[in-house]
Amino acid sequence: MSASITGMGMLTPVGSGPREVYDALLHGRSGIVKPPAEHPIAGSIELAGILPPFDAGDLTKGPDGKVMDRTVVLAQLVAAQALSDAGLVVGDNVAPERIGVIIGGVGGMATLEQQVLARAERGRAAVSPYLLTGILPNMPAARVAIRYGIRGYTSAVGTACASGAQAIADAVRIIRSGEADVVLCGASEAPLFPTFSETFGNARALARGWDEPSQASRPFDVRRNGFVLSEGAALLVLERTEHAVARGVAGYADVAGYGVNSDAHHPTAPRPDGEGAAACMRLAMASGGVRPEQVGYVNAHGTSTKLGDVAESVAIGLAFGAHQPAVSSTKALTGHMLGTSGVVEAAAAAGAIATGLLPPTYHLDEPDPACPLDHVRKEPREARLEYALSNSFGFGGQNVSLLLGAASTPETRVINSEGNQ
Repeated sequence: MSASITGMGMLTPVGSGPREVYDALLHGRSGIVKPPAEHPIAGSIELAGILPPFDAGDLTKGPDGKVMDRTVVLAQLVAAQALSDAGLVVGDNVAPERIGVIIGGVGGMATLEQQVLARAERGRAAVSPYLLTGILPNMPAARVAIRYGIRGYTSAVGTACASGAQAIADAVRIIRSGEADVVLCGASEAPLFPTFSETFGNARALARGWDEPSQASRPFDVRRNGFVLSEGAALLVLERTEHAVARGVAGYADVAGYGVNSDAHHPTAPRPDGEGAAACMRLAMASGGVRPEQVGYVNAHGTSTKLGDVAESVAIGLAFGAHQPAVSSTKALTGHMLGTSGVVEAAAAAGAIATGLLPPTYHLDEPDPACPLDHVRKEPREARLEYALSNSFGFGGQNVSLLLGAASTPETRVINSEGNQ
């Protein structure tokens, strides 16, 4: 049973909506900046991927809205985008019981920090009675379900930087099992507050010492010295292909398979032999009944860290053997949006399949010899793809690989075509 991507919603440092984001990834528009003086993380970290201004409407008004965590706000905004993009109206062209919501992320830790500080300064009375609805990790999904009357499978995924990709994998499984016709899936992350940012900075995991912010994230480059922490949210509408065809809508691409496994190695470091990630990619291909030589492109996890980029390069070599696909990492422009990255990157892989244009790894001036891949760099590459993989790896050894193929709907939507967001 096929699962087609029929809608996309995105808020990222490089833009809003699939068309604007994919165009930025193709043409090298970076969203990485030095935090302005008025930003909460100014002075905490050197660089970040910060969202452009957006209108939250009525979401942050009233007593409840005042403590609604940014992750919840972002999730509701991209849900509106994605459902509109898919032309879906719950209770009209999809039954409330036949649509689900799965949203990953680390939860509302910014709200928790703010409330802890308030209590320390002003005592018990300063703690909001709405605290839990701000910090619980299921709140982005729950709020979306409440807003749209979605009564099907609803869940949160907490697998660190693999969360968004795993939400997509879970959605495919649920559609294949017949539990749902449609699933709104992805992640919402708002990590740009002092404590969370500073833990990465103190671990010396972040890019540092760059005068030009846009040059700091450089996956697979010999000069890379850490990742750039970013915020963002993205949701995809996955739909049983027969349901989409009955509605008369075209898909961007299909999620044809997935792999999910664990390194079982270390809380933060990847397996240096790459075997866990390689096994995950093999699982994804097997899930879709695809041979390695049918996969022409991998959108890599590629965070711009010394250990991670090498481990993934080794893993890709193991998974594909003599056939080496083209590889790029779009985090060079977006920075690392944690769980949201995997959703945007799956969308980029879908765009590459539909358009025949592979987004490059920008700022990859001198590939690290320890990362011997067929790098797409400097400019987009034309390629006719049968299948593509999108990799996401998270702390704890969480590995997710998504297999994407051409849309199985009669017609295909192209992300950068006229009329798309």
